[in-house]
Amino acid sequence: MATDRVSVVEEKLDQYLTEASPAPDPLAGDDPLRPGSRLTAARAVRLWEDQAASRALDVEARRLKARGESFYTISSAGHEQNAVLGAQLSLGDPCFLHYRSGGFMMARSRLAPEVDPIRDTLLSLCARRDDPISQGRHKVWGSRRLWVPPQTSTIASHLPKAVGMAFALGRARRLDRDLGPAEDAIAVCSFGDASANHATALTGINSARYASRQGNPMPILFVCEDNGIGISVETPARWIRESFGGMRYLRYFDAEGEVDEVWDVVDEAVELCRTRRLPVFLRLDTVRLWGHAGSDIEAAYRTPREIEAMEARDPLLLNARRLVETGAATPGQLREIRERIRARVAEASREAVTRPHLETVEDITAPLAPWDEERVRASATGRPDPEKRSALWGEKLPEETHDPIKRTMAAHLSSALTDEMLRRPEILVFGEDVGRKGGVYYVTAGLQKRFGIDRVVDTLLDETTILGVAQGTGLAGLLPVPEIQYLAYIHNAVDQLRGEASSLQFFSSGQFANPMVVRVAGLAYQKGFGGHFHNDNSIGGLRDIPGLILATPSRGDDAVRMLRGCLATAAECGRVVVFLEPIALYHEKDLHQEGDGGWLTDYPPPGEALLPGETQLYDPFDQQGDVLLVSYANGLRMSLQAQRILEEEDRVQTRVLDLRWLNPLPFDAIREAAATAQAVVVVDECRHTGGGIAEPVVAALAEGGYQGPIRSVRAADSFVPLGPAADRVLIQTPDIVEAVRRL
Repeated sequence: MATDRVSVVEEKLDQYLTEASPAPDPLAGDDPLRPGSRLTAARAVRLWEDQAASRALDVEARRLKARGESFYTISSAGHEQNAVLGAQLSLGDPCFLHYRSGGFMMARSRLAPEVDPIRDTLLSLCARRDDPISQGRHKVWGSRRLWVPPQTSTIASHLPKAVGMAFALGRARRLDRDLGPAEDAIAVCSFGDASANHATALTGINSARYASRQGNPMPILFVCEDNGIGISVETPARWIRESFGGMRYLRYFDAEGEVDEVWDVVDEAVELCRTRRLPVFLRLDTVRLWGHAGSDIEAAYRTPREIEAMEARDPLLLNARRLVETGAATPGQLREIRERIRARVAEASREAVTRPHLETVEDITAPLAPWDEERVRASATGRPDPEKRSALWGEKLPEETHDPIKRTMAAHLSSALTDEMLRRPEILVFGEDVGRKGGVYYVTAGLQKRFGIDRVVDTLLDETTILGVAQGTGLAGLLPVPEIQYLAYIHNAVDQLRGEASSLQFFSSGQFANPMVVRVAGLAYQKGFGGHFHNDNSIGGLRDIPGLILATPSRGDDAVRMLRGCLATAAECGRVVVFLEPIALYHEKDLHQEGDGGWLTDYPPPGEALLPGETQLYDPFDQQGDVLLVSYANGLRMSLQAQRILEEEDRVQTRVLDLRWLNPLPFDAIREAAATAQAVVVVDECRHTGGGIAEPVVAALAEGGYQGPIRSVRAADSFVPLGPAADRVLIQTPDIVEAVRRL
């Protein structure tokens, strides 16, 4: 048995096209391949040409890799029937694609003749900066013109965002928003049979069914390209059909057989999804040729007979036979198409390898964290219409109240969301319990009554879905403000931020963005409540995400100004922002002693805002402080308490720097504040090892040449227990005082 299976498959197709005889009765171009089919002879020939182009690119990818000139060999060979989808969908249908989508992209590119899919694919395979979608950052299928946002996932983690897009498309008319895609657009999401078992895939499908059951339009087409294997692990026969074929609120279709049969089933599935606005599941029968990738030795887990059986189902060979036998094309016509495409691929390949790679860190990271301060500041300091605002609030505006309950952080955040939703009609607020209840801590209280159920939405209990919907609605042109009920819950779904949302601008060179401000209630110090799921003090998983902004207010007035800055940053720069709200400070009123009202603040009127990187230095001693305390959130309040104790009891003068922004950290502000301090203490309420910000702050000061002593006060490496035991593992005000005294 030959080991070069690429050559074997190629030779079998060439042999057939050489030896086959033309049909005695050729079809005209507008004749169907069989009576009643919607696939005409002319369409079938174009389809085969697109499939042949995809195959030629796969062959060339192997050749380039062998010469060390390309970096990607996961091919579309055997999956070329997905070209049927590419040919039938509209250009305005957003498509989130599986990595074996060569045939699809070739066919879809016919809708935009200015797109050269062969050249673009080769540039992507070779990681060249002229690749029009990722500029060589990754091999992805993507195109702004073709409405194909690039996906890098191999585990179907893109399904929740596709559901979010369908949610937005279904709501566009009710929101009176033009989202770009046509009014009858559908979201399309393809994935493999092995990935269909992944938690994120099941989450996406479940949430689409749930939304449909709730009466929401959900125009999404799930396409499972079933090749029967995941790398080396077989998918049981009929597993996809048995798993998804009987689900309620999910219409199921099987597309298999001859190419015209596949065409007609796909046509029916697309039409149903488009006209009925329902979630549809389409199983597309495929095979996988040549192993998972070029480095995969298929003979290690498949017998020669099994490999040959797969190759006998090569869609290019079967479709060529169908075209010849029905008279849609002659063998000579198909040979000519094949040779022309091979020549075109070879020419484009020779050109691609001469193009440059990305070479500098600046070039590589340019789209990771776009920033336009002038635009962001103008957006953040904008004001809602005064008459509408007065009508909404009634007799007293929030900045005019002196009621202590209405001057807490929770109350101010609620008012800020109201003001921002009034002036930004694109904002959607959603999450578990945010609507009728108004949130567990009542931060979203009253929003649904003011702005309606189309803009303030109670979701099912699933963080992956919530963050997926945020991505899809952001991609559609809305400004999502999802809520994750507790910080610990975001760990269930953090890859939706890490691998999906925060990577989109990077891998699309800024051509696609999914702006969002994710509100997260978190951190510890909730007296007598919760245990670690409600008192989570680890932010390491968020700080690890490139490009993500992590904002953490400490006071109510700061929370308002920062939220305005975050929304403006997302709106103007497409950024992903996590707005981490300290639960223990939501309703806090006092600072030093009960009843002093020292933690109450006035509501900042519209027009005041804080932008990422803008810190606050509490300096009652006019830069004469001996020690600089660097902190945030609950740690800021405790540091201010320690500041008074140290001044009164020890005559030690301290300054306190509120970081506010934990990713990226404001290192310039830290170094500037430390420059005149004799010593620095970093007060970090998160876990000692990797859970917070102490390590990078200390490292930045040390590497920057700071000469004074540096200490840190951090929480223990422990989950937060219930009740009084929590005080033993969390830092307390006396710990800060003692750390300064030791200095």
